[in-house]
Amino acid sequence: MAGTETHHVLDLPVFDRNVRLLVVVAPYYKDIADNLVAGAKAVAEKAGASVEVIEVPGALEIPTAIGMAARMADFDGFVALGCVIRGETTHYDTVCNDSSRGLTLLGLQGVCIGNGILTVENRDQAVVRADPEAQNKGGGAAAAALHLVALSRKWARRTKGIGFKPATEEFRIAGGGEGPKGA
Repeated sequence: MAGTETHHVLDLPVFDRNVRLLVVVAPYYKDIADNLVAGAKAVAEKAGASVEVIEVPGALEIPTAIGMAARMADFDGFVALGCVIRGETTHYDTVCNDSSRGLTLLGLQGVCIGNGILTVENRDQAVVRADPEAQNKGGGAAAAALHLVALSRKWARRTKGIGFKPATEEFRIAGGGEGPKGA
């Protein structure tokens, strides 16, 4: 039974320089979205991160907006927020699966994303999960993004050999004869 479970929550990471988060929210259910954003902002503030919020029409547009921002803007991480409530058609499955898949594909490319898109059976479930004082899924998504930013910064300067590039900073110059042997 989920109500008796305990969950381990990681402490927020500590940063030596500012973190810029972009919160991308689909405000289709405005009250739910506002609570998710409030939770995300509160967690970001605790970590000392700055937050910018943009709205998109629906959950399917969230991965596109994050992909665009990852390529064209200067953010360290992204928080995806929205709510999809099951209806009478299979549209629910499409929106849930495709928005999640889009975010996952961006994440696998190295984009630091916390996914806070609620996928619920009814409004009551959404209200509980969006409440910044209760389950705070918006805050959880912000925390996830911050943890990924911390990992990306930890590994940012590490290099491995890529293709024919050596793992060291020195490059060997091909050819024989006279002249320098390295660059």
